[in-house]
Amino acid sequence: MASAAAAAAAAVTSSQVRESFEELERQRELITSCTALWKELSEHFSSLERGLEERSESLRSKRRSLDLRAQRALDSLRRRELSIDAAVDLALSKLDERRAAALEALAASDLPASLRSLCAKMDSEGFLDLVVSKRKEAELLRSEIPLALAGCIDPARFVLDAISRVFPVDKREVKSPTDLGWACVLILESLVPSLADPELGAVRPLVTRDMKERAKEMAEGWKEGLDQRGGIESAKPADAHAFAQHVVTFGIAAKEDRELYEKIVVSFSWRRQMPKLALTLGLEDRMTDIIEELIAKGQHLDAVNFAYEAGLQDKFPPVPLLKSFLKDSKKFQSSNSEDNNNSGQAVNNANRKQQSAIRAVMKCIEDHKLEAEFPLEGLQKRLENLEKAKAEKKKPAGGSSSPSSNNAPAAKRTRANNGGPMPPAKAGRLTTNAYVSSFPAPQAPPPTFVRSPSSTHYPYDRPAGPGIYGSRSPPAMREPYAYPTEEISNTPIGVPYHSPPMSYPAYGGYSNGFAPAFQQVYYR
Repeated sequence: MASAAAAAAAAVTSSQVRESFEELERQRELITSCTALWKELSEHFSSLERGLEERSESLRSKRRSLDLRAQRALDSLRRRELSIDAAVDLALSKLDERRAAALEALAASDLPASLRSLCAKMDSEGFLDLVVSKRKEAELLRSEIPLALAGCIDPARFVLDAISRVFPVDKREVKSPTDLGWACVLILESLVPSLADPELGAVRPLVTRDMKERAKEMAEGWKEGLDQRGGIESAKPADAHAFAQHVVTFGIAAKEDRELYEKIVVSFSWRRQMPKLALTLGLEDRMTDIIEELIAKGQHLDAVNFAYEAGLQDKFPPVPLLKSFLKDSKKFQSSNSEDNNNSGQAVNNANRKQQSAIRAVMKCIEDHKLEAEFPLEGLQKRLENLEKAKAEKKKPAGGSSSPSSNNAPAAKRTRANNGGPMPPAKAGRLTTNAYVSSFPAPQAPPPTFVRSPSSTHYPYDRPAGPGIYGSRSPPAMREPYAYPTEEISNTPIGVPYHSPPMSYPAYGGYSNGFAPAFQQVYYR
């Protein structure tokens, strides 16, 4: 009996133990499952927390950026508000002064007074006619037109009325053969100070919405006419320059026209304001490519000036470019002389071109203060040697200068076709190509010389003297290495030049005035 009870107790105990272990195993599996689930949830929430933190930081950064932009916009608006008040106060303060100046100008007859009078009366037609008629007084016009435009009631409207007669197309009933693009450029440049914001300066021109829309229509008209004429290659330099200055003066540069602006800048890079205009037209990020293109085309002097204007002279060292320009021009001139069978005229032309190239490099060195890196002594010596060679060639052969030593008969003097007086007998013996007629004789064209495109003056910078060209400007042509040449009279060295054969003006802003006169020391 006792043994049976013990066996039953043992059986019960074993069964309970087994069940207990099974229960423990289930508990263990449950705990393991809960632990894995907790870890998974913990990692998920950690990931969510990190994502939220990153997004929060991004939003905070954007908010700071927006706050900064909003603050800048508010500051700009405050400055504009202050500038408007300042402009109104300035206009009111100068009202009596301008009225008195206008009354005084009405009674005066000199050029500055006449300009002020026309501006005060808003006589745009008379103003343009006066500017065109006083082309020989370009220096005075450059300094006086901005002062006169400041006295206009509405300078922007006045200038648009004035230039609209010839820009974008010439609407005059009687058109003179002279291109008036130079006058448009001069007037538009002179308008910039009058439109400048008192606080922000020329960055924000004070132009009404109506005038800005009118300026845009004129610019669009010029672009349409350009397409009809065959593109930028067919455009006149002064007209293209007037278009670029028009866009800058009225602040109407458009992003979609940047390609056109770049073509204008590269095609007419030799005009002295082009580097400045390139930056103002929004081509800052394209300056490196523009300079590289100019170098590839052989326009090293222009590349130097663009590099200095854009602050890229370290990337494009000027001295190697100047030396390369001299080397290339000398090679071309030598080959050109050989192509012309070494005739006296060809050698003389090559000599003159070489002198012009040297003077252009010397002027560039002086403008950018590169004397320490590129001394002028060597260039001056080369220039003197060329002058000596030129003087030697002028000496008569055989040591006799008398006309009677030659058996050739003397040239007859004929009376002018219009029945005027007979030209002097010495006219035929002049060493210069000073023809009696106002136009060069077709059988003996005046010699040419090479100059850098950058040295080209605006037509209003150095008008051609009537004693050299008569009533028309000299034609221009392109040399194979992409630098233009210009025909000039072989004027003696001692005679002052109305239009210097070579000058390399410094690049300046709108308020710098005309390019300085040519340094006569280069001719000594």
